[in-house]
Amino acid sequence: MKIGHFNLTENGRVMLIAELSANHNHRLDVAIDTIRAAAKAGADAIKLQTYTADTLTIDCDNEHFRIGHGTLWDGKTLYNLYKEAYTPWEWHAELYRIAREEGLVCFSSPFDATAVDFLEALDTPAHKIASFEIQDIPLIRYAASKGKPIIISTGIAMEEDVRLAVETCRAAGNDQVVLLKCTSAYPAPLEEANLRTMQDLRERFGVMVGVSDHTMDHTVPVVATALGGCLIEKHFILDRNLGGPDAAFSLDPAGFAEMARQVRDVETALGRVSYERSELVEKNRKFARSLFVVDDVKAGEAITAANVRSIRPGFGLHPRYYDTVLGKTFTRDIVRGTPLSADHIAGFSA
Repeated sequence: MKIGHFNLTENGRVMLIAELSANHNHRLDVAIDTIRAAAKAGADAIKLQTYTADTLTIDCDNEHFRIGHGTLWDGKTLYNLYKEAYTPWEWHAELYRIAREEGLVCFSSPFDATAVDFLEALDTPAHKIASFEIQDIPLIRYAASKGKPIIISTGIAMEEDVRLAVETCRAAGNDQVVLLKCTSAYPAPLEEANLRTMQDLRERFGVMVGVSDHTMDHTVPVVATALGGCLIEKHFILDRNLGGPDAAFSLDPAGFAEMARQVRDVETALGRVSYERSELVEKNRKFARSLFVVDDVKAGEAITAANVRSIRPGFGLHPRYYDTVLGKTFTRDIVRGTPLSADHIAGFSA
């Protein structure tokens, strides 16, 4: 599966996505600088969010629309939060251009059909369905119908929500689905990561998987990589001192770069399935065990446990022949410390 120029199935390389979200404080120059900093920090992609306050909710101040559940945004109305956090649509074309200039894939999360159409006009390479939109089946169906990869966060989802979302994509003729294990808490506690669920998502639904991570360190991305995740998404901010709705759980360039380094190290360590020996390992193979003559012996003398042993180094016969050679006789006089070879043994060939 390809997202832009990035092949998710090539060489086991994880796609690292820097989520811009609201980390621009409504300044285009900050958004552009953030994209450039993400590229320098090792990101493969930048992700935007495409909505307005009016496409997400209504301007209402009753108890249903005021946030008050122990979040970073308690006291705000949904409308005012989204008005503060949205990325102006008139910026998108420029942000896509800057991302391409920096060698990054750029795509976005649409939050309604008009956003899907808008992003399609920008030739977006994928659509990301946010955690809280996983129940918006009309949105998923419409986005999937465009034939682009669909990345779905599962933060608030029950198993039946995930199943319905995947089935909706497939019914629309789109099997390019990536499910992201996600904990919809900001920031998210490590003990709620439950990354084994990522593996279950892959097996249960037959899709590629990854994580959208809101924890404050690099453990989740590193473990997700080791468990076979193909995509990691982290909120990214130029400087946490900029503030804003998402600043508290976003990585700055140094933090993102360290995460990227650790993920790439894990990829290197995972390597590939191989039983070949590198030149370095081959050199050290001489320290393996082999059969050695460990006492001075005479021609015709019997081979016993007292005069032949399996010891280091590895210049003699393979230890698998030990039981076979016991009781046979030596063909010549041999001094202690000589590697045992086939021509030392009467009636034996390896």
